[in-house]
Amino acid sequence: MGHVNFQRARTDEQRNERRRQILGAAAAMLAEMPVAELSLTALSRRVCLAKANVLRYFDSREAVLLELLEAQLAECVTELESAPAPDGSTRERADRLADLFAVSLAARPMLCDLVASQATVLERNISVETAIRHKRTIRESLRALVRLVRRHLPEFGDEDASALVETVMLTAVAAWPASRPPRALLAAYEADPSLAALRVDFADAVRRSGEVTAAGLLARRR
Repeated sequence: MGHVNFQRARTDEQRNERRRQILGAAAAMLAEMPVAELSLTALSRRVCLAKANVLRYFDSREAVLLELLEAQLAECVTELESAPAPDGSTRERADRLADLFAVSLAARPMLCDLVASQATVLERNISVETAIRHKRTIRESLRALVRLVRRHLPEFGDEDASALVETVMLTAVAAWPASRPPRALLAAYEADPSLAALRVDFADAVRRSGEVTAAGLLARRR
């Protein structure tokens, strides 16, 4: 297991490297399993450290996953920012932006799983210091998304752009678990095709949410 040979990181560089190793291991595990199945015990085994030693670098399992969420969201924002602002009518630009959000989020299942667990699980077992750092980091990513919306839709002010971002992200939170039904429901859909309409398509839900919200906000401005 490697626990006996553990040497505490002494310098800031060593501590940062150890934190990167733990985050990297958590990311690799989330490529194999959902957030709910990733335990601190399993993570400790993956990085060959005792749980007490992992907790030298993070408050808890949840603190590890929140930092991973922050990194994943920042990568998503960077990708979205690289997309050229489209031409066309307001409606066309709004629809393309909604599609951009849907496609980018759907391509990042790890981010979606983390975001879906953020408020209900991951923010429930952290220190105040971690909470402050986490919320400040997320705030910067959300501000970047507001700027992105305004670049694509200069008709929007900050308030409307914020409302669009918030609605899209809240839709993602709800739609992600709903779009991942357990085996019993998959079997039910197969046994009774008339029930298939109840199954949620994640990208479609996010896209539709963005389109309708943008249209509604634009109509209210008029």
